[in-house]
Amino acid sequence: MTRPRLTWVHVALLIFSSVVFATLIGLGTWQVQRLAWKQDLIAQVNARAFAAPIVAPTGAAPAYLNVTTTGRYAHDDSLLIKAVTDFGPGFWVMTPLETEAQTLWVNRGFVPTGLPQSDWINPAEEQVITGLARLPVADGTWLETNDPVLNRWFSADLPAMSAHVGRTTNTAYYIDAAHTGDPTAYPRGGLTKIAFRNSHLSYAITWYVMAALMLGGIVFAVWDHRRPADTTDQL
Repeated sequence: MTRPRLTWVHVALLIFSSVVFATLIGLGTWQVQRLAWKQDLIAQVNARAFAAPIVAPTGAAPAYLNVTTTGRYAHDDSLLIKAVTDFGPGFWVMTPLETEAQTLWVNRGFVPTGLPQSDWINPAEEQVITGLARLPVADGTWLETNDPVLNRWFSADLPAMSAHVGRTTNTAYYIDAAHTGDPTAYPRGGLTKIAFRNSHLSYAITWYVMAALMLGGIVFAVWDHRRPADTTDQL
């Protein structure tokens, strides 16, 4: 007794399984490529962030470039951006800094909700600012939208912020200032977290394991179909 011949249903299932297998292999390979891209990105960011600071460029700068500049804060034009940090809920204090070369926004650091401005450190004299260049984010967050009319801010939208305080600035980045002076004083700078989620290796392994299981299923199904039927005499 022999096994029945393959029908169009079997062929269709075999083709479908092969397509799924190829797709899983493709997804795994894509994740391997993404892994290489992410590792290169992390290496570039670390090289910029932990290098010696350079003079803050005019115009544009890559994200997380370690920069330094000298200028005076325009405290009257400070804006608050809603934030949640390891110190709890509060705000980032964004203040224009007037330098000889440009006016740029500086994230002076975090202040907790309810802390009066009289308890902030607001230096009037010229300051040397060192920190990381950060790129603006327009409109707000996924859940909350900036509202310049109500002076409610959830992201650093530099053009909108500059327009709100009546300033002209062409600088396409702001500085996350490092913390200096009293380590317990506010605004508290130096809270920038350089962390990139990198799960591409685990994703790649997952896709490849699923592909291996699919291939095993295909091989078993073909082998089982071609295996000679049991010819034991029936009583």
